[in-house]
Amino acid sequence: MALDRGLVFMSDTRTNAGLDNISTFRKMHVWEEPGDRVLVLINAGNLATTQAVVSILEERTKAPEDREPSLMGAPSMFQAARMVADVLREVIDEHAQTGQRADSTFNATMILGGQIKGGPPRLFLIYPEGNFIEAGGDTPFFQIGEMKYGRPILVRAYDPTLSFEAAMKLLVVSFDSTIKANLTVGAPFDYLFYETDSYKVGHIGRIKQDDPYFKTISQGWSNALKEALDSLPDFES
Repeated sequence: MALDRGLVFMSDTRTNAGLDNISTFRKMHVWEEPGDRVLVLINAGNLATTQAVVSILEERTKAPEDREPSLMGAPSMFQAARMVADVLREVIDEHAQTGQRADSTFNATMILGGQIKGGPPRLFLIYPEGNFIEAGGDTPFFQIGEMKYGRPILVRAYDPTLSFEAAMKLLVVSFDSTIKANLTVGAPFDYLFYETDSYKVGHIGRIKQDDPYFKTISQGWSNALKEALDSLPDFES
């Protein structure tokens, strides 16, 4: 999510290959060079694909002089997004050796955001085909994975002037709405705040299912929805 103050990221950690095969994997990955750049990558989709992409990108950052191109050497966020898109497309093509397309079981989508010195904070949604779009005034936030249940509250309540703390509350409500309707999304949730022109990772952490704040927001939102519904006039037949 892009705010006047900076960028806010949040991701769940649940992956599943059927109801009897549910696991927890981190979906948020961070690269930081204090004073120069912060890049945050969030993934959704096929686990083998996303892990391969992250592993390739991570390996290239270990020895930039030997492994080009590297995210740590990208001159701009746009070029960093191109690197991620190229690797994602290549991994999908490599896995789909039987001729399957990017909409197959190897599908994966990613969000890349952050800031590289010399440019503004930017946020990109990267598709499995290797193309991508950038967040802007008309589309200030991106969602990937299971999004339909948590989207309405974001559309109604988003405001670019939100503080990081208020944006966090909004994202927690969005995720809570999703996990109550879909078993493929679940806690714990990873989050990160990035303040414009800080060139360092801001507050970063994880919210577990039994976290007191999460429980308070979940119950409070449920009660508020019921009270709002009760306050509306009944239908007259």
